[in-house]
Amino acid sequence: MESSAKVPVKIGTYNENDVIFLLKDLSSLKLEDSVENREKQMQSGGHYSESLPIEYQPPNEYVDLFWRMLAEYKRKVALCIGIVAQQIYQLKGEKTVLVSLARAGTPVGILIKRYIELRFNITLPHYSISIVRDRGIDENAIKYILNIHPGYQLQFVDGWTGKGAISLELTKACQEFSSKYGVELDDSLAVIADPGYCTNLYGTREDFLIPSACLNSTVSGLVSRTVLNKRYIGENDFHGAKFYRELLNMDVSNEYIETIFQEFPDVFPKVDVHLSKRSMEKKEPAFLGMNTVKQIQKEFNLSSTHMIKPGVGETTRVLLRRVPWKILMRDLSSPYVKHIHMLAKEKGVEVVPYENLNYLCCGLIKSMKEIEK
Repeated sequence: MESSAKVPVKIGTYNENDVIFLLKDLSSLKLEDSVENREKQMQSGGHYSESLPIEYQPPNEYVDLFWRMLAEYKRKVALCIGIVAQQIYQLKGEKTVLVSLARAGTPVGILIKRYIELRFNITLPHYSISIVRDRGIDENAIKYILNIHPGYQLQFVDGWTGKGAISLELTKACQEFSSKYGVELDDSLAVIADPGYCTNLYGTREDFLIPSACLNSTVSGLVSRTVLNKRYIGENDFHGAKFYRELLNMDVSNEYIETIFQEFPDVFPKVDVHLSKRSMEKKEPAFLGMNTVKQIQKEFNLSSTHMIKPGVGETTRVLLRRVPWKILMRDLSSPYVKHIHMLAKEKGVEVVPYENLNYLCCGLIKSMKEIEK
C-alpha cells in the first residue's frame, strides 16, 4: 500500500526505542486558546481538534500528590499493564505493531512494549498516532505503519475507557479503512482500565486512578493533544501536535515509565494467576457506561452526552482542560479521587455525592449558553 505521508520527525522527550510519533510538528504555531473560548467554540459547532487548550500547570502541592499516588499505585499499574500485555502477546505473537492513540495511550503503549520485551525477550515496534472523535483516525499514519511492517497485525492501545466514544470511533475508522483500501484492521482497543466495559483487552474493569491521568504533557513526552485543522494539516500530512520544549524542566515522562517498569519482575507471577482466572470469566464489551451517561443527561438536563465524562481519568481531564460544572462522586472517601477533590477545590467546582453510578466519579461540563445568560 502506497503512503504519501512524510517520514516521521522526532518530537517529544521519549526515546525513539520506546515510541515513534507519527505526528506533524506544529510547535512553531500559536494554536492555544483559553478553555472558556474553546468551550464556546465547541458548544457552538466548532471542533476540539482545531485548536489546543493552554497547558494547565498545577501547583506544587498537586504535583507532590501525583508523586505520592504514583508511589502508592505503581504496583497496581504494573500488574494491569502485565495482564493486558500478555493477552496481546498470546493473541497476536511476535508480528504485532503496537499503535498507541496519542496522547493518553502513549505511556501505556511504551509500558506494554517494555513488559513484553522484559518477559518474552521480544521487541515489538510501537508508534503513537492520532484519532479524533467524529473525524476518525490518521489514515496516513496507518498506511505508513503497514508499509514499514508488511504482514504485521496492528494492536491499538489507549489509557482507559470512559463511555466508549473512542472505542466506537476506532471501530468506525477501521471499517472505513477496510472499505477504502481493502485492508482489514483489528479494531480491538487495549487499555489499562475498562470501567465502561468497552473492550475485551484490559488490565482491570475497576475505575481506579492511573497516575498518568493526573498531568498533561509533562507525563506524555511533552507532546500536546493532537490537532486536525485543514489550515495546517495537508492531505498527505500526519495529524499534528506541538512539542512543549519550554516545559522541559517539569517533564516527568521518562521517570514515570521507569518507576512502573521497575515493578514488572515482581508482578510476573500475579499476572499469570489473574490471566488464569480471567479465562473463565465472561469479558465481552457491553458498553454499560452509556446507560449511566444517558440517565445523567436526563437528570441534569444536559444538551449532549459529550457534556458528560465518566470515570476517574475522564473526570480528571474535565478539571484539567475543560470548563467543569459539577463532579458527581460515588465514594467521596476513595483514595483514587484525592487529586479530584484538590482540583475541584482549586477551581471552585461543586462535588456532588451520587451513589447510582457505575463509575467512581463523573465530570459534567458547564454549558456556555447558561454562562452568557
